[in-house]
Amino acid sequence: MKRSKKGTGGIRAKSRPVLTRLRESNSVKTVVFGYLGYMLIGTLLLSVPLLQSERVSFIDNIFVSASAVSTTGLTPVNISRCYNTAGHMVILLLIQLGGIGYMTFSSFVLLSSKDELTDKRKQVSKTVFSIPKDFLIERFLAGVVVFTLLIEALGTAGLYFAFRAEGVRYPLWQALFTSVSAFCTAGLSLFSNNLEAFSGNFWINTIVCALSLSGAIGFIVFVDVFNTIRRKQRTLSLTSRIILRTTFWVLAIGTFLVLISEGSFKGMPVSDKVMAAFFHTMSSMTTVGFNTVPVAGLARSVLFLTVILMLIGASPAGTGGGIKTTTLTAVLGQIRSVIFNRRDVRYWRQLIPAERVKQANATLGLYLSALFLGVYLLTLTEKGGTDLMDILFEAASALGTVGLSHGLLAEMSVMGKLVLIFLMFIGRVGPLTFGIAVFVKDKLIWDDTKTDLAV
Repeated sequence: MKRSKKGTGGIRAKSRPVLTRLRESNSVKTVVFGYLGYMLIGTLLLSVPLLQSERVSFIDNIFVSASAVSTTGLTPVNISRCYNTAGHMVILLLIQLGGIGYMTFSSFVLLSSKDELTDKRKQVSKTVFSIPKDFLIERFLAGVVVFTLLIEALGTAGLYFAFRAEGVRYPLWQALFTSVSAFCTAGLSLFSNNLEAFSGNFWINTIVCALSLSGAIGFIVFVDVFNTIRRKQRTLSLTSRIILRTTFWVLAIGTFLVLISEGSFKGMPVSDKVMAAFFHTMSSMTTVGFNTVPVAGLARSVLFLTVILMLIGASPAGTGGGIKTTTLTAVLGQIRSVIFNRRDVRYWRQLIPAERVKQANATLGLYLSALFLGVYLLTLTEKGGTDLMDILFEAASALGTVGLSHGLLAEMSVMGKLVLIFLMFIGRVGPLTFGIAVFVKDKLIWDDTKTDLAV
């Protein structure tokens, strides 16, 4: 008996340091473990037979859970057919939790009960949203939840009437699922062909675009605009101005290039051509992943342009993926400074801190490294005759948390699916965050809030 107690005590003694280590780990590691926990819980729930209409393999349940939490939208199975309403509700909850960020809802509940957030929660929230130093985290989190629920409610109302006019079954449920999926830039749909049936519907296209852009532009911009309207500040911050201008120009240039490059649009009316080109560009850049035209039929030039748009991605503190618009502008600004032999990187006469430029370069380098590694692994796991463009497209879509597929996923091996799951996970937490979590010691807290520009 004594020996048994001693052995039990030894096990407890060993378990305490592990739990303590997890509690005391830095905020970056907490974010990584948090999203991983969501994915594992989602997998267990989706594996319950009562939530399935058709039998789904364990690897596919892992894939769907990872896709929902990472707000990617890639699925190896038809979720509308393979899961029942209860399963769809679980997927919707995973999308919502993944979209607004780790700990956001629980922190909001604490704030609503007038409790103060711990320093750990504040640091985790700042890491998730990459917010500038002058943002008060308590007000920011409250704004995130209120803004999310308000926009999703408005989107649901608008889509309900649009779907009902189209004769869609259960228009309210379809509207709610599509609204949340669009705002969280998940792109998961309960329609068997995504949104292809509504390619010519102006209102459905417009509402989905508005929801997707609202989520992708990021909460920083909306807080900034709100404070400017209330005259709490004189002008928009540098971050917001960069986000809005970059988003506008990428959408404008991308739409024009898709319009002149895609041959399958030739038979459409001019208004439908422009709408289809804009929707595809918007879907790729915001990383929402909805499609109103078949992706498999797109020209190779448009596919390659789509990869570039997916790589650029959305904006910081938003629900989308990619390297982010601010990272793109910081890197381009440094290139311009080198060409014109300037010491500093500036936009509108405002200095971009050297620390942010370093982070942007590191983010781009790690992102491309992850993409190239994923492509290389997929060339090993998939059939020898698989087209390299298809592999690049699927890898970029997974890492960018986009969800557009060129058809390779349907025939992908188990090892290939695991590679995409890993890419989706890295894309959700961010390559830089993932790298810091892996290589930085627990006691070192990485502070991403020293300047007024988010990257």
